[in-house]
Amino acid sequence: MRVGIIGSGLGGLSAAINLAKNGYDVKVFEKNESPGGKASEIRLGDYRFDIGPTLITMPFVIKELLKDSPEKLEIQELDNICRYFWEDSTVIDAFSNSQKFASELEKIDSDDAKNYSAFLEYCEEMYELTKKTFLFEPFGEASYLLNMETLKKVPKLRKLDSFRTVDSGVRKFFKNEKIIQLFGRYATYNGSSPYKAPATLNIIPWVEFGLGGNYIKGGIYQLSKVLYNYSKNLGVDFRFNSKVEKINVENKVAKGIEYSSNGSELIYEEFDFVLANSDVAETYNYLIDGFEEKKKKLNRLEPSSSGFIILWGINKKNEPLEHHNVLFSNNYKEEFEYLFDKKEIYSDPTIYISISSRKDKDHAPSNSENWFVLINSPSLNNIYWEEEKPRVRKFIIEKLKKNGLDIENHIEEEMIISPDDLYRRYLSNKGSIYGFSSNDRNSAFLRPRNRNREIKNLFFAGGSSHPGGGVPLVILSGKHAAELIIRQSKEQK
Repeated sequence: MRVGIIGSGLGGLSAAINLAKNGYDVKVFEKNESPGGKASEIRLGDYRFDIGPTLITMPFVIKELLKDSPEKLEIQELDNICRYFWEDSTVIDAFSNSQKFASELEKIDSDDAKNYSAFLEYCEEMYELTKKTFLFEPFGEASYLLNMETLKKVPKLRKLDSFRTVDSGVRKFFKNEKIIQLFGRYATYNGSSPYKAPATLNIIPWVEFGLGGNYIKGGIYQLSKVLYNYSKNLGVDFRFNSKVEKINVENKVAKGIEYSSNGSELIYEEFDFVLANSDVAETYNYLIDGFEEKKKKLNRLEPSSSGFIILWGINKKNEPLEHHNVLFSNNYKEEFEYLFDKKEIYSDPTIYISISSRKDKDHAPSNSENWFVLINSPSLNNIYWEEEKPRVRKFIIEKLKKNGLDIENHIEEEMIISPDDLYRRYLSNKGSIYGFSSNDRNSAFLRPRNRNREIKNLFFAGGSSHPGGGVPLVILSGKHAAELIIRQSKEQK
């Protein structure tokens, strides 16, 4: 049976591999010139950058997908996951080893440090309760929900802490504002606010510290390349520079795909199933005719945060920095009020810096560094980003100086990527990075399903669908969508 996949992000590649291994004829349409979606790379002169994810969690998800692949990835567990900076000169390292990290937390508050173990246990318990129902199975399918293991967990669902926010959940264990800020940051891993998103998202610290933070030798884009090569070896057909213009739907059944290739006239192909690795809202708004109520419902959902990215090639070593670094704002709550309520860039933003040349020296020239710099930004609204770019760049330069990092005269290469640029490249909902935010319980737990309910034979994979954004979850979404197609194929025979 033939499956047409829209988009070659990690979700689309995961689905393609799972379907091809089960004998399906798979064709992938990608509007850009290379695979990987947001997990891609850019080279500026002698500097190389990952421009999507920079940290890998739950590596067993990747290993499971690649278990029969002739190509392997070298996944390295990080000892120091991230270095955190505050403007009062406080600096701590978030070690993967619990005792070492607790010792670092003691530098901030010795009483709070004693509660770190209890906090991790709280995070782990929620992970164990949610992993099967919400992560490792296609949520919303009755046959999956009504199994005995899931039903046994129903009485414990109150422990998911969904009526509290991430921030208030963290405050159960810690009193120091710096430590609360550090653990509240994990809500941003799916583009949400720690002051709005449900405390269930406190499973994320467990995923990072309990299961481990990792890096892929050569850069995270190696994952996209290996998945692409594996797909090709399995017989998947890729069409790059091919923009899908329409999903043909007849009598509420997906029948095929209209696309243009390198600016050609529209070409139409029929498929037994259509799998959209494209953003769910964008797919309904621009690729599907009709279904106006569904479009309105999706457009009412709050997009996740976007990102303002600067790639810098810097011709000096900056010893205070680690591979992964966070420079916190002085008023975290106000930063998120600007981000989600005022929908503006905050003038004192929290800055994330990833320097992969700390692990792969060939990513930058000798005695130089490749900086991937990210601040959270609102999704697209009325901001004219070409005018905003110099102003935001100035905020970032000034904040770096306050933290003792004077790099302006050492910048050899530079590229600025705004939410506008992200939208044009990936066609994500209003430039969002993670699809929809999880700033309320419904959006956190009820993301669009992998099997579409309104249109038969239409499936979704990627960060805007179940189970959500981030490398392992997106790969799982592709697996879920493929499993549902395989199941439906058998039911239709």
